[in-house]
Parts: sequence; structure tokens; C-alpha cells
Amino acid sequence: MIHQSRVRTCLWFEKDGLAAARFYSSLFQNSAVETDAGDGAEPMIVAFSLDGIPYQILNGGPHFRLTPAASIVVTTRDQPETDHLWESFIANGGEPGRCGWLTDRRGLSWQIVPETLPRLLGAPDRAAAARAQAAMMTMNKIDISALEAAFFHSDGGMAHD
Repeated sequence: MIHQSRVRTCLWFEKDGLAAARFYSSLFQNSAVETDAGDGAEPMIVAFSLDGIPYQILNGGPHFRLTPAASIVVTTRDQPETDHLWESFIANGGEPGRCGWLTDRRGLSWQIVPETLPRLLGAPDRAAAARAQAAMMTMNKIDISALEAAFFHSDGGMAHD
């Protein structure tokens, strides 16, 4: 699938952009590597899409580094999807961050955000939303059941038997 968008986010990598694009696109449906490396050489520019969103990687050498000031946000449907993406990105040298943020082994920052999180944080019950936010602030990977427990139980998330 070639995505003919006039606008793409460009990610500067030192090297191995094709391998990165292949890995990233393997994690999401509706994703593809668009660059053909038929001759086996590492292309300078690698075009790919993640869930239909176009990106490119520039294999530009060591002159610039990725930074958490820009991250890719992924909204997940449930805890198994959250867990799968989280573990995939931190495997082989990635680093967990706080509140759903992580950095993969190539230095790219991601936010893995279950769709439940913004719904709870934006709820009209501001006290419950504040409890969910306080729970989130203690987490690395987002735990949906712990967020919901904090949201629905005014004693800080501890359910009564």
C-alpha cells in the first residue's frame, strides 16, 4: 500500500531505518513499508505508514538525536493491546517512562494510551477524574483496571468486600 500524502512526519535515525520501519509496521494493522530495498543497501529515506498515517525515516547519521519532545501517541482498545505494544517497544533495550510514555531501543518516544484514560480524565465527575489522574501518575504502563478502581472508589481505589 503506497500512501501518496503530501505531508509526512520525518524521523531522523542514525541508521537502520528500514529495519525500524519493518518492526513498527508489523505492530499495527493497515501499515506497510513503502520503500523497496531490492538491492540490499540501506536506503537513505524509508517511507512507511502506521495505521494509515504516513511517516518516513531519514538515515542521516549521528548528527541529530530523537527527543521525547516529539512522540507518537497510540490509542489502545484494551489492556491486552496496551500490554502487547508496551512490551514490544521496550524489548531489546527500550526504556519505560511515566504515565504511558516509553522510549524504544532506537530512541523514539511513544505514548501508549488506553482509550479509557482520556474518557476518565475528562469525566464530568471532577473528583473521580482527579483520583484517576492521581493513579495514573504512579504508573509507567497504564493499568486500566487500576484507573477504573481509583475512578469509581473514593477511598483511593480500594474496593470493599
